[in-house]
Amino acid sequence: MDRYFVLHAPRQTGKTTALRTLASELTAEGDIAALMLSCERAKSAGDDYAAAESLLLDALREAAEWSGWPDELLPPDPWPQVTPGSRFGSALTEWCHRCPRRVVLLLDEIDAVQGNSLVSILSQLRDGHNARPGGRPFPVSVVLCGLRDLRDYKVALGGDPGRSNPASPFNIITKSLRLGDFTTDQIAELYDQHTQATGQEFTKDAVERVFELTQGQPWLVNALANEVIIEMKVSGTITTAQVDEAKERLIRARATHLDALVARLHEPRVERVIEPIVAGTWPGMDTSFDDDVSYVHDLGLIRGARELEIANPIYREVLLRVLGARTERFVRADPYSFVLPDGRFDLPRLLEEFVVFWREHGEVLIRQEGYHEAACQIILMAFLHRLVNGGGQLDREYAAGTKRLDVLVRWPYNGPEGERLVQREAMELKVWRASENDPKPDGLAQLDRYLNRLTLTTGVLVIFDRAPKPHRGRNAAVSSRRPHRPAARSPFCACDGRRPAPHSFPL
Repeated sequence: MDRYFVLHAPRQTGKTTALRTLASELTAEGDIAALMLSCERAKSAGDDYAAAESLLLDALREAAEWSGWPDELLPPDPWPQVTPGSRFGSALTEWCHRCPRRVVLLLDEIDAVQGNSLVSILSQLRDGHNARPGGRPFPVSVVLCGLRDLRDYKVALGGDPGRSNPASPFNIITKSLRLGDFTTDQIAELYDQHTQATGQEFTKDAVERVFELTQGQPWLVNALANEVIIEMKVSGTITTAQVDEAKERLIRARATHLDALVARLHEPRVERVIEPIVAGTWPGMDTSFDDDVSYVHDLGLIRGARELEIANPIYREVLLRVLGARTERFVRADPYSFVLPDGRFDLPRLLEEFVVFWREHGEVLIRQEGYHEAACQIILMAFLHRLVNGGGQLDREYAAGTKRLDVLVRWPYNGPEGERLVQREAMELKVWRASENDPKPDGLAQLDRYLNRLTLTTGVLVIFDRAPKPHRGRNAAVSSRRPHRPAARSPFCACDGRRPAPHSFPL
């Protein structure tokens, strides 16, 4: 107690539940009145700090009245009549003066308060905190909970809660805490509660698969279990295959949580961070980019502020599916026509068909695609997804600075004896940009390492040539372009890994 804290985490990770539980447990101790309230309704006030104060005080009174507390713990009615801009702090002082217990205030969704309203509320909290040693009654502890880290909160300018300036009206907190993701053991413990209640078990492999797909993101962990148990109505032991099916169903359904994330993808700040991750290029190095990275990390889209990687495989897949949705509408080929008589998938034919598709639509799609640096990767991924996803799965790996995107096609089929087999095809995507050396040697070496990791003997290296032709010289034979075709400005070639002579699909 007697300290102020910040708790932050991406949306739907259990922040509100944690605050509600904390408030209940603290109040139950008998000498504390701990109240949680949401600041979300104050968002509508914008810079009108007087309106924001009124909305927050209304929310505070309602939360206290619905808490079931005895009358002596409730805040005063009416609030003190003071000048706007000091009403919130004065109201807290009056409440703490009358309340027989120490007051703890848990402010959820604090970053919904914006602009001058946020400056006013945080400044009043700071003033009340600093006046406590002089005898002013004020909450003994305050927790500010939101999406972003407010450790050294920098107030938003121009109505954009993500942008900031160096001035901080709230520098009194003791610690900034980030609500973490689940570990594998914690997922097992959570799922075991279901087993204890119902007798239905998750296999150890299923639990590990959940962690692999979600990296412990709380909403995803719960959503996968709900999808399997409630929506799919699985009655027996839950296996890895059922977890994978649940993942596909979640992605196709685009649940509210996933939709809220993908809605951010075309925000300029988010695009600036996500684009180099998809493209594998080096991002900007200026200080404003660091702030953008922090913002995208706080949204939960990336794993860390240093390692620019998408937070988990489900987000990786959702992201590319959303960005490639426009391209998928152009794909007219029948997915079932790529299934061979023995049930395997005809990947060489798919690549040949993609060359035809690229000639017809490539340049148009690149011009329309918002993520221009990553357009080649997005377009090929959309083409693959449209034709593979009906019977198989795509696993994608990508990160900023790698200069590649790794893809694994997994296609289940029945063997000659009726046994269930899985065909695996590895691909690596690279883009040849202006002022860069031929990426084929490095690409083949990277593909070789990827194949070793997958214990495969062959794979495909895909290179998109995005630089002007005069820079190519004798390397032009790799791409085998036709100069008279306008579409050939961005040729595509596929090279079989671990073979002395690469095979090119000419444009």
